[in-house]
Amino acid sequence: MKTYLQHPFFVLFLIATTHIAVAQVQNIEIIGTLEEEETAQPIPYATVAVYNTTTKELITGNTTGDRGKFRITIAKADFYLEISFMGYKTKTITKYSVFNGKVDLGSIQLSPDRQALDEVVVTGEVSKTVFKLDKRVFNVGTDISSTGVSALEVLNNVPSVNVSIEGDITLRGSGGVQILINGKPSVLADQSGNALGTITADMIESIEVITNPSAKYEASGTSGILNIILKKEEKEGWNGSISINTGTPDNHSIGGSLNRRTEHFNLFTQFGAGYRSLPRDTKAINRNLTNDETVFSNGEEFRNEAFFNITLGTDYHLNQYNVFTLSGNFAYEIEDQPSKTNFSFFNGNDLVSRWVRNETTDAYNPKWQYEFNWKKTFQNNEDHTFQLSALGSFFGKDQSSLFTDTTLEGDNVDSNQRTATNFQQADYTFKADYVNPLTKEYTIETGAQYVINDVGNDFEVRDFINGDYVTNEDLTNNFEWNQKVLGLYATGAYENDIWGVKLGLRIENTDLSTLLTNTNEANSQNFTNLFPTLHTSYKVSENVSFQAGYSKRIFRPRLWDLNPFFNIRNNFNVRVGNPDLQPEFTDSYELTSIYKIGKASMSSSLYHRYTTDVVERVSSFENNVTLTTPQNIGTSASLGFETNGKYNPTKWLTLTGDFNFNYFDRKGTFENQTFDFTGSRWSSRLGSKIGLPADIDLELTGNYSSGFETIQGEQRGFTSLDFGIRKKILKGKIVANLGIRDVFASRKQERFVNQPTFETYDYGLRGRFVTFGISYGFGKGEAMTYSGRRR
Repeated sequence: MKTYLQHPFFVLFLIATTHIAVAQVQNIEIIGTLEEEETAQPIPYATVAVYNTTTKELITGNTTGDRGKFRITIAKADFYLEISFMGYKTKTITKYSVFNGKVDLGSIQLSPDRQALDEVVVTGEVSKTVFKLDKRVFNVGTDISSTGVSALEVLNNVPSVNVSIEGDITLRGSGGVQILINGKPSVLADQSGNALGTITADMIESIEVITNPSAKYEASGTSGILNIILKKEEKEGWNGSISINTGTPDNHSIGGSLNRRTEHFNLFTQFGAGYRSLPRDTKAINRNLTNDETVFSNGEEFRNEAFFNITLGTDYHLNQYNVFTLSGNFAYEIEDQPSKTNFSFFNGNDLVSRWVRNETTDAYNPKWQYEFNWKKTFQNNEDHTFQLSALGSFFGKDQSSLFTDTTLEGDNVDSNQRTATNFQQADYTFKADYVNPLTKEYTIETGAQYVINDVGNDFEVRDFINGDYVTNEDLTNNFEWNQKVLGLYATGAYENDIWGVKLGLRIENTDLSTLLTNTNEANSQNFTNLFPTLHTSYKVSENVSFQAGYSKRIFRPRLWDLNPFFNIRNNFNVRVGNPDLQPEFTDSYELTSIYKIGKASMSSSLYHRYTTDVVERVSSFENNVTLTTPQNIGTSASLGFETNGKYNPTKWLTLTGDFNFNYFDRKGTFENQTFDFTGSRWSSRLGSKIGLPADIDLELTGNYSSGFETIQGEQRGFTSLDFGIRKKILKGKIVANLGIRDVFASRKQERFVNQPTFETYDYGLRGRFVTFGISYGFGKGEAMTYSGRRR
């Protein structure tokens, strides 16, 4: 198969010979449109070469445009055409008709060349991982990009990354992964919809895996970052997908995405609408050891939600050096949260009273977000860049609740209450990044980020007294939280083909203030911290590499950690925030080895983390009521080992596994009580993907999380199993999915608190979820399931 356009001398030859042909007198114009045989979609950038019938020599040629059209002018002579494009069979055209000096070939269809694809894999353009200083770079080769799969399936080929059939992404077995597109947040990276379905493998240059971020990234960080780098020559045309889903408990939705790429614009939109229900079974026991009184409770909670969201955005390529992005999203949710909790109060073995507490809650949640981004590439080097971005978001909640207590037996405990919540949160992020590769080995980076979080939560509780609802001043207040974080960073790196080192320093100033307006209780904190980072890597061979890294991280208390007022659904088990909570700081050290053994790829890490002012949830007990609040308690030193791997023994079977062991040493005191102890916890995950005949994929994933000791008791472990099956139709243009989460309803959360004067037990279970969806993809996008997951 001839792919001449890969050679610059051939391109120059085409240009030169085309101009010569135009200069001749008796000319023939050849026109036509190139399409895919299976989908009738246009094929841009294919090679159309014109040869002399007698001498077999190349006369001239051209490439197809973004809509698959081509136009060639030649001198009148005998000729034939060869049309070629990577991944398709070369087509030779020898029969044609000349009419009025024109040859109109109409629609020309190319069929996929499976054998050629196999040959490409063998010749060396295979996907592989390159190890950089603070990240691993998975370069997408033709073995993946020629098959037309989506970005999610490309991610699933990346070592340490796993994507379930439903589209959930984990890194080293952990969720909460941040997805970036070309180094920045984007609505195209939104995991709550099918946005990644509009990005196909042949649009992707590489994927960066960052498990221990450098100073370039904010110090609060996430469990990991996956940065998808798109090729500059993204395929032009229409991409899109639409999905319909149903499930039990109720999970019904319709979602879609549409993407249009031209030479200068990339226009995209997404939408989703549906209804879902999230039930939860609960149990609790409060036992007073001083007087032998016990409160038992059990019930069922629901969060029913109707939702709608839409996204609009565009990338504008002003020229090859400047790209602007503007996008916005609007969502609206209507919530209904019914719950029913049964209570029993015992004194010893004697029943004192039994009652039921019902809740009716309604909430309306508008939210929107918007983004502006400008990326400039300098002419001297495509890696020499400047990027400026601004992001904003708003979330509101107008919620009202009615609680009614009805005595069933024994003493009367009826106590009806009403609550009202008016919540508003606005977040703004402004960011600038500059990267300059001074030489092939030396690179500097610098930048700044300013984040504003502005939150107000007006919460009122009213008790039913003598026929009227009266405001409870002890539980009513308006909480205002404002946080501003300014960060500046600089990094310098040296890297050759074997070894490299990268140093970085980030400075962050945090200005935090909280105010309880009704009581005028204010708390202000302003602190500046340095966050150094150090990364190095050494490449032993193509199959073995080592990385080492150090970073200092921060956990800043969130709104629900600081806000002293919470839902009183169960008024014997109440969680409240702590406005005086301080941030915790962690020094993180990590040594990682990455190696390939045959068809298996493995990654193992030995890590140590030392954390100060550890945030722990502490329970206190008064009048048989358990009050849980976060507190800063001492230090935690942990030593851990983590390993994960992926093994492809055959084309139809993929095995993945993750194992994490953590030994910790806790030290601290709180209210004259010492919390010094050591413990360990471990978790494992084993998954298998099986390719069955008729384009059917089967997936089984088992999870285990061990129990572990806490500062006041223990938390039990659990085992669970997830199941998924997927059927592709029409070469993946239609996809049907069936998924079962927690097949045996065994993912239980059980927590014990054992103290000298009281004991508590908490239990929660979401249960089994079954979903079924069918999707259709058009253009160059694959069908992807829109699951309607909560944003």
